Amino acid sequence: MTDTRPTGAPAEMPTEWTDPAVLPAAEAAALLADAPWKRMATIGDSVAEGVRDPVPGYRDLSWTDRVEEALGAVTGGFAALNLGRRDLIAAQVRAGQLGPALGFGPDLAFVVAGGNDMLRPHFDEDEVRREVAAMVAAFRSAGADVVTIGLLDITAAGLGPSRYREVMSSRTRRLNALVADVAAEYGACHVDNPPGHPVAADPGIYSGDQLHLNARGHAFAAANTIRALAAHLASA
Repeated sequence: MTDTRPTGAPAEMPTEWTDPAVLPAAEAAALLADAPWKRMATIGDSVAEGVRDPVPGYRDLSWTDRVEEALGAVTGGFAALNLGRRDLIAAQVRAGQLGPALGFGPDLAFVVAGGNDMLRPHFDEDEVRREVAAMVAAFRSAGADVVTIGLLDITAAGLGPSRYREVMSSRTRRLNALVADVAAEYGACHVDNPPGHPVAADPGIYSGDQLHLNARGHAFAAANTIRALAAHLASA
């Protein structure tokens, strides 16, 4: 891979080619060299869509773009469909995206939902669990491997209104726990993004809205996802 650090940028400026939290494309492909998947579908909210700010020194790719890149490098005829759209709650994701995603015939499906439910005045955990479980179950019944994603706790980086940080942190942990439980119930792969990871507490991985990841954060998330997929394959 060629280093595309901006001309004139200081040598110490981090880039994805020097950032230890980023997985080089060749290494990502090597980790997934034995992957059987040929059709990848992603459904969900803004996390699935890949909302982000660009960052100098990092390719402007979402985490799903990077997963697609790694799988495409090792699988002939690989195809991907991303239906993710911002601002949707879990019920809207299921109502609008599950059918088209199943119609695509994926053998690998990412389900990313619940983040907007969590931000509502009342966080109905039981409803989110039902919706996520219904989506995971539908893909599993169709023969697809399914991946769920744990959200980073943005309050670890000092983000979010100070008076709401305790509530946001608690809700993030609760959402991640229920999604992980659903994944375990249906034999899906859950990608944990632990708040204790040093990068998670770095404000430099977030976009200007202080809610979504930027391109560097997406590269970090992709590394976690690809490693989780490799571990899932090894344990199969």
